[in-house]
Amino acid sequence: MVTRMSESNFDPKYVFEHHTPTPEKLVHYDALHEAARVFAQVILEHTPASEDQSAALRLLREATMTACAAVALDGRLK
Repeated sequence: MVTRMSESNFDPKYVFEHHTPTPEKLVHYDALHEAARVFAQVILEHTPASEDQSAALRLLREATMTACAAVALDGRLK
């Protein structure tokens, strides 16, 4: 199912402002970063150096950044 962005569910002012991390959010960021670091190490140790390995690491980075965005934005886009 594809969710489309519209003005009714996306507020650029909210999304693209600075969201100061709270102590609670820092705990979530730390957990996400640690899990990504461990998984990245597994990918590096158990896959051959290749375009696929690079893609897996790039997607892991993107997934981690998106998860952190969910934390920063409290799971909402407005």
